[in-house]
Amino acid sequence: MADRSSIEWTEATWNPTTGCDRVSDGCDNCYALALAKRLKGMGAAKYQTDGNPRTSGPGFGVALHREALALPYRWRQPRLVFVNSMSDLFHAKVPVGFIRDVFAVIAETPQHTYQMLTKRSLKLRRLANKLDWPDNLWMGVSVENEAQLVRVEHLREVPAAVRFISAEPLLAPLPGLSLSGIGWVITGGESGSRARPCNAEWVRGVRDACADAGVPFFHKQWGGIRPKSLGRELDGRTHDEMPVRQTEVAMAGE
Repeated sequence: MADRSSIEWTEATWNPTTGCDRVSDGCDNCYALALAKRLKGMGAAKYQTDGNPRTSGPGFGVALHREALALPYRWRQPRLVFVNSMSDLFHAKVPVGFIRDVFAVIAETPQHTYQMLTKRSLKLRRLANKLDWPDNLWMGVSVENEAQLVRVEHLREVPAAVRFISAEPLLAPLPGLSLSGIGWVITGGESGSRARPCNAEWVRGVRDACADAGVPFFHKQWGGIRPKSLGRELDGRTHDEMPVRQTEVAMAGE
């Protein structure tokens, strides 16, 4: 967990769980797995000095970090928080009770806005009605190619305040993408030494679908070995649109 994040569409990360397993093509060059291996190879401690989990220990097995549940209560300034950048809360090895505990922390810290992503959309859909959904939680699914558009269908059945799609890494066009019930879309190319290319036409297709549906669109990066060197511009401009946070809604009503 980091109090600040370099991810362009968030401000901080929070990892109550770490560890994961491959489920689809988008996992092949997982940055979280690469980071965990690098930290382990460096002999990095399992926790930072502030008690935040860094890796899940041996390999990249799923681990629960109950002590991390206390962290959001300590943050004085409101922030946008990406939940589980090093894991998937809807992994089969994460108990439903622990998912509920994470949701409870989110509900009890309404000053923050939380963003959560999963590739395990079927479990998400099955549990949706068994969870209490806080107004400050944005729920998203990862969609890297047309085969994974089914995850969007599952997401539409989830009663989250904001439902969003992360098409990163975008590995193929997304024909037939429907944004009904979706409140935000992120696109991005893959990063790292084995990065697969991201075609600008694929991104344009998603951008245009967002424009037609009136959905905020965020293009994170083009990817590659050095993602920042390729920039973030699409057709001469950056796209940084995001949903309105609940805290902003509250302030506007004062």
